[in-house]
Amino acid sequence: MKLKDLEIFVVGNPPPGWGGRYFIFVKLTTDNGIIGYGEVYAASIGPHAMIPVIKDVFERHMLNENPENIEMMFRRAYSSGFTQRPDLSVMGAFSGLEIACWDIVGKANERPVYAMLGGMMNERVRSYTYLYPLEHHDIDAFWTSPDMQAESARAMVDLGFTAVKFDPAGPYTLRGGHMPAMTDIDLSVRMCAAIRDAVGNKADLLFGTHGQFTTAGAIRLGRALEPYDPLWYEEPVPPDNIGSMAKVAASVRIPIATGERLTTKAEFAPVLREGAATILQPALGRSGGILETKKIAAMAEVYNAQMAPHLYAGPVEWAANIQLAVNIPNILMAETILTGGGFAGDLIKHSITWEDGFVHAPTAPGLGIEFDEELARANPYDGNGLHLEMQERPCDYAKGNAFRGGAAD
Repeated sequence: MKLKDLEIFVVGNPPPGWGGRYFIFVKLTTDNGIIGYGEVYAASIGPHAMIPVIKDVFERHMLNENPENIEMMFRRAYSSGFTQRPDLSVMGAFSGLEIACWDIVGKANERPVYAMLGGMMNERVRSYTYLYPLEHHDIDAFWTSPDMQAESARAMVDLGFTAVKFDPAGPYTLRGGHMPAMTDIDLSVRMCAAIRDAVGNKADLLFGTHGQFTTAGAIRLGRALEPYDPLWYEEPVPPDNIGSMAKVAASVRIPIATGERLTTKAEFAPVLREGAATILQPALGRSGGILETKKIAAMAEVYNAQMAPHLYAGPVEWAANIQLAVNIPNILMAETILTGGGFAGDLIKHSITWEDGFVHAPTAPGLGIEFDEELARANPYDGNGLHLEMQERPCDYAKGNAFRGGAAD
């Protein structure tokens, strides 16, 4: 069995677009006709620029290779160009292709991917979601409204979720870490208070930030949030500054989570070694794929840390996350976008079962999904935006900062 053909789908995500502007899916076919699907989560260059990167990685390192030889193909890609260090775009491309290889291997053996990784550890996986506007909410006002967010949190708990995430804390600015505005601290505290009051002890609060703050600013904000006992404080300083994140972890009584922007065990190892976080959030379409992320999970296990795979992408990455989560002993929870339905669910014909806040272990071979190629081809993405973008303007200390579910307005 050898890898022979590659097809790439760049799929536009229709409004409201939760999960990003687009999804990049790959389809691999072997010489004996087995098909596997994967998803690339690499957002630093445009999706159409990623197409030749994906093709090059496949043709250079994987074409005519046995899809079972994942370790060898990873080492080729990781070492490409005399590097032997993480390259976000190359590893993003490889991650999606690697996921597709596992889909093939599982189908060839008529077993789910997790059976190839060591079997089932968890019959179901706890899931969480971001808070999104309900149908009657003003979508523009929602992001800075504690009352609306609390109402959304109650609705998610009623569905069965036992954890909800929200992110009111200030602009994602390319200028790097900043000191939070008092208005942002005030809004964060009021939102935590409102959501905690709405859900009581029925759900954990997951406080999201995205590397916005200086070390001192992150500590200042984190201490203001402590009375509401969030389960985690996510990426409080830029992800490349592990030493500063460790200082925050030592200064705030909230567990630190990080990892959605990191790739391979080489970038996760210092997080654990320096005590910067106790919850790791790899995105499998970026982190190196399923096998590499299982290695990250094993490292985390040694440090008594837990895994919470990240998802702000499409349903194939979600499927990969679930396969890993079913297998590993130190899974905390896995991100789901709402309950996994809508357009993303349509793309995999709703073949993953979400029920009462948990995802059931799939039983079908491979990733356990049925990918709708016709729907993917019918929704091409023709724009030039990136999956997510950061603003150039600095934090507004006078008028406050408004949000649209991502970067500040």
